[in-house]
Amino acid sequence: MTTPIAPDLSTGARVVAKPRPGVWKRLLKRPLAVAGLVIIAIVVIGAILAPWLTGYDPNEQMFDGLTIEGSPLPPNAKFWLGTDLLGRDLLTRILYGARTSLIIGIVANGVALLIGTLVGVTAGHFRGWVGSVLMRFTDLMMAFPALLLAICLAAVFQPSLWIVAMVIALVNWVQTARVIFTETSSLSEREFIAAERTIGAGAPRILFRHILPHLVPTIIVWGTLGISTTVLLEATLSYLGIGVQPPTASWGNIIFENQTYFQAAPWLVFFPGAAILALALAFNLIGDALRDILDPTQRGRE
Repeated sequence: MTTPIAPDLSTGARVVAKPRPGVWKRLLKRPLAVAGLVIIAIVVIGAILAPWLTGYDPNEQMFDGLTIEGSPLPPNAKFWLGTDLLGRDLLTRILYGARTSLIIGIVANGVALLIGTLVGVTAGHFRGWVGSVLMRFTDLMMAFPALLLAICLAAVFQPSLWIVAMVIALVNWVQTARVIFTETSSLSEREFIAAERTIGAGAPRILFRHILPHLVPTIIVWGTLGISTTVLLEATLSYLGIGVQPPTASWGNIIFENQTYFQAAPWLVFFPGAAILALALAFNLIGDALRDILDPTQRGRE
């Protein structure tokens, strides 16, 4: 794209306008967003390199992982975050639990975004009885508390990693659908959409060339913020015993397994709890930054 050239009114010379920084550069100028990126990078690298970072199996019960009395070891030079009630390395289990949170977070949030976008765009563009039926169904789903609905669905099916991901997706799409519906309805009233209809443009052309491109910033922001909700919901279900089941490591079931020993060994709950908080906070920080950067009302203020 050619850089716009504007005349200098004082001298009459033409001046090349300064190009607007890209989203990535503007994101890196925000300290909180950078902090979020660093946290996510640490979690992702730790999850990928888990087998090589500690050298332990997450389900390996080690005799030297317990005291003579059979109690878990506190953080030390060999076990950096201590051990759990079975003598397993806590750091190893947290790193493998990060895999669970990331997989479910990405998969569940991706499916929820897809369902919510399809419902919201269809209802907002076509209106009529189609839009009315879709949005009344969405309102009905929103009437149920997300956590309670997720618990009911998870209890019906045999808990597994992929079942948990689908359950979370089925309860998280409604918020996305409502936001996308509002955006689509607003776009459908714009003059350029009316002009497209006047020249006989069909629904596919309007949707794919005009409406969906305008929805991309909203989808990106909502998708980023949604991952934190997904991480918290997965941890809650696993903590309640209807999410990811042992021996598969999950931050939620790690806390559940060790909660009775909290007073004697607080690190067993503190470290996985801090991991949940840090990852959810990181995605929220990035989502908030992207919302401000991609908001058209904020253009020209940076």
